[in-house]
Amino acid sequence: MKVLAPISLIGRIATNVVEFLGQLALLLHSAVTMVRPALISGRGKRLGWRNLWAQMVRVGVNSVGIVSLVVFCIGAILSLQMEPILKQYGATDKIADIIGVAMFRELGPLVAAITLTGFAGASIAAELGTMKVSEELEALESQAISPVRFLVVPRVLATTLMMICLAVIADIMGVLGGLFVCTFVLDISAELYLRATFSAIEMKDFLGGLFKSGVFGCVLSLIACHLGTNVQGGAEGVGHATTKTVVYTIVALTFIDLGFTAAFFFMGV
Repeated sequence: MKVLAPISLIGRIATNVVEFLGQLALLLHSAVTMVRPALISGRGKRLGWRNLWAQMVRVGVNSVGIVSLVVFCIGAILSLQMEPILKQYGATDKIADIIGVAMFRELGPLVAAITLTGFAGASIAAELGTMKVSEELEALESQAISPVRFLVVPRVLATTLMMICLAVIADIMGVLGGLFVCTFVLDISAELYLRATFSAIEMKDFLGGLFKSGVFGCVLSLIACHLGTNVQGGAEGVGHATTKTVVYTIVALTFIDLGFTAAFFFMGV
């Protein structure tokens, strides 16, 4: 029995993971099938552009400051960390190349998504969870209003679109963070830094980062909406759902980014 216990534990974990992924896939399918009808349906069944715009402001516009600050500091940290090593080989001018490629390919979209998880993902889960325990979702269904169309679709669309916009801002702020340190601390001219950055970054780096950021935003919002709309246990359940949203999303984003990086590496992109 002691030998079988670890195997049984692994089996339960694998079953739970597959079940969770299946539930996310069903939610995504439901949301996708409702997008087109919500855009063209008559009054009372439309998506609700005011609702969508409000979610875009809440998820994206309100998080620009914190995302910019975090990524700016990361760009500055990378500059300070790389300078002593590159200086030994007389290659301090390569700091701009490394920061530019790292930000546009990996760190910009990933750090923005992780920051947005704590800023907006937890908020979405808590909001929907509160609506669940207060039976507001059941009230919508009793009025023939689909909670998926009315609550999930706007949040998924808003998070996906604004995550792409935030990735662009994060890329720029990360480069500016490195520029600030190189100019005022490491005595590297701004002209040299910017010239090296533009020469190192290719369009595929930029577009690849945007594609990943869109996937990150979709996954982030789906996890938050799924956990929020399936809360059980009152206020305590809302707290658990909020915590799970942050943990599950960060783990999922990390694995997805690893998958993209491995795929791009083997494709030579």
